[in-house]
Amino acid sequence: MSEATSDNGKAAVDSSRRTWLITSCAMGGVGAAAVAVPFVSSFQPSERAKAAGAAVEVDVSTIAPGEKRVVEWRGKPVWVFRRTPEQLATLEKDEAKLADPNSERTAYPTPEYAKNRHRSIKPEFFVAVGICTHLGCSPGDKLTPGPQPSLPDDWQGGFLCACHGSTFDVAGRVFQNKPAPDNLEIPPHYYASDTLLVVGEEQPA
Repeated sequence: MSEATSDNGKAAVDSSRRTWLITSCAMGGVGAAAVAVPFVSSFQPSERAKAAGAAVEVDVSTIAPGEKRVVEWRGKPVWVFRRTPEQLATLEKDEAKLADPNSERTAYPTPEYAKNRHRSIKPEFFVAVGICTHLGCSPGDKLTPGPQPSLPDDWQGGFLCACHGSTFDVAGRVFQNKPAPDNLEIPPHYYASDTLLVVGEEQPA
């Protein structure tokens, strides 16, 4: 075989090898990118996770006096309770028996706009996280006044955590000498209009 033929054959082999190497590297790069994309994406919050922290809108005009609606915010049940004038009138009567009538404790800080007797922006609408501050149970409605099991004879109406007997008035304030250490939590909220409540966000500046 002549030297020229040998050189040509070697050149052909080198060219084929270069083509194979380039193709292999390119395919490897594509494979690495395919692996990297899902890996990087795993650091991004999922749509479900983003939705879980999103604000919730409630049309309060559809809630009748004396009715309580429950919505979910950040995986927590949030009560939107439309109190009657009679229920609002009980708030002052209960205060001498409450552990923290002015919402001064700081484990579950009460927003400034809810630091009042009714613990809300609008007196008739009570917005609270429906989870007992003792061990995380969900208190039940005991809105009918008067003697009944697990409640005092002078009960004015409110909420009872049946797990360990903590009682709360219709503003979510805990009574004295109960296991729950704090009033029910008030979530951030504001009114976008007269009838549209936004739970999970503060009033925009």
